[in-house]
Amino acid sequence: MQRRQFLHTLALGLPALPLLQSGCRGRQTAHVLSQSDRDMVGSHAAGAETWEPLINEATCRLLGRQQTVIEQVSHQQPPGLPGRKRICFVGVENKSIEEVGDFREQIYEQIDTIISQSGSFQVINRRFVEAGLRECRLRPDDLFLPTNRRMFAAALEQLDQPFEYLLFAKITSGTTNNNKDYQRDYLMTLELVDVQTGDTDKESAELRKGYHKTKLGKLRNYG
Repeated sequence: MQRRQFLHTLALGLPALPLLQSGCRGRQTAHVLSQSDRDMVGSHAAGAETWEPLINEATCRLLGRQQTVIEQVSHQQPPGLPGRKRICFVGVENKSIEEVGDFREQIYEQIDTIISQSGSFQVINRRFVEAGLRECRLRPDDLFLPTNRRMFAAALEQLDQPFEYLLFAKITSGTTNNNKDYQRDYLMTLELVDVQTGDTDKESAELRKGYHKTKLGKLRNYG
């Protein structure tokens, strides 16, 4: 008798369980940021507030220096209209402690867009770059060897995509711990390689970010 009463009581209580559980769940919301709104600051890892300043600073400084070099050379040459220098952007290498995730594609596209809009440079279409690497069976790092570089350049010339420079982007990080808080220094480095001479030009941009844990154990960030 007692067993039947227990099962009956339990059966009556079961329908209420989902209601109790659903009442404990949080509710996610979203809003569209306007152009005047600041980027949200990632609480656990780098986000737009980190990558966009690094991209703009490193890319614009590198192109600005190269533009000065082009102008100096053009003054020494016979009058004419010099064509835009063609850059083969190989890709973004992540050597930081964090997973870049979908920001890898964002970083590539943003660098590509800045170069394309510079007026003095143009970028080889990414699909041609990837096709050339597959044809030569090369990885981006292999292009630092002169033989591989010439083979890759010849492959793109056959695709009617000649270029003067190779561009490599690399992300690194360094972490300083202070008990439960820590500082992370993000560094973006762009390396431009002259295909003919092998000469390189580097530019870097750095951003420091502090991460702090509250007493409740939740990680808060001061960007």
